[in-house]
This record gives sequence, C-alpha cells and structure tokens, in this order.
Amino acid sequence: MPKVTWILKDGKEITAEVPVGHNLMEAAVAKNVPNVIGECGGCLSCATCHVYVEPEWYGKTGAPDDMESEMLEITVAERKPTSRLSCQIKSAPELDGLVLRVPYI
Repeated sequence: MPKVTWILKDGKEITAEVPVGHNLMEAAVAKNVPNVIGECGGCLSCATCHVYVEPEWYGKTGAPDDMESEMLEITVAERKPTSRLSCQIKSAPELDGLVLRVPYI
C-alpha cells in the first residue's frame, strides 16, 4: 500500500498508508491532518483540501485540470506552482513515498 506523508507548518510529519484508488483528502481527514478539511467531501466545490506537492513528486501527481485550477484560485492560502486539491489525487503504486505540505494561513 502506498505511503503518503503530510508535512505541517511546524515540521511535524503525519504518514499514512493509503489504499490504491482512494483520494488523499479522505486519507488526510481519516488521519486528522490539520488544515485538510474536505468540506465538500471531494466533489470539487470548496478547496479546503489544498496542499502543496513537493516539486519532485509533482510530475507523478500531474497538473490540475481546468475545474481544479479554477478552485485553486479561491484557496485561502497562497496558490503555488505545485498546488493541488488533495481530493483530486488518487493513491497509486507510483505515489509510494509522496510528500505533501499543508498550507497555513
């Protein structure tokens, strides 16, 4: 099962095994990752699961599609070149070791 790590503002790391096919917002909520809320439940209407993908992983997660890109324009935290909505990233074998940073406002 692929492992994903979320890095918090204070440097604390939260790591979880995420079943293939599950989205990373659901995994973060299940692990109580602070500031990953997922208010809309993953239907791409709130941007409360915003994360920064570490640059070396961005190519493997892919870029946001048009709808996700529009939602990233309304995030509370600054949008960066590696910003993604974690509800749109699905766990996959090639993402084993993925590192995400949690934005803080």
